[in-house]
Amino acid sequence: MNQVELSERITVDPEICGGRPCLRGMRIRVKDILDLLAAGASREEILIDYPYLEDEDISAALIYAARQADHPVLRVA
Repeated sequence: MNQVELSERITVDPEICGGRPCLRGMRIRVKDILDLLAAGASREEILIDYPYLEDEDISAALIYAARQADHPVLRVA
């Protein structure tokens, strides 16, 4: 998923969920998806429980989180 596709799926709006990253402007945060997956929910279960989500939304949440967790390693010479 390229940056444009990701930015269409992950939105940040100060008026929605306090500006936390959400899926397509809805009130479902990236963190909500990550919490569900961490608790053992499958993609299929999430999509059944949240029928307005798409499989690509789950992928976008995972990609977004992975990119946020990647940070430069600083070494002292």
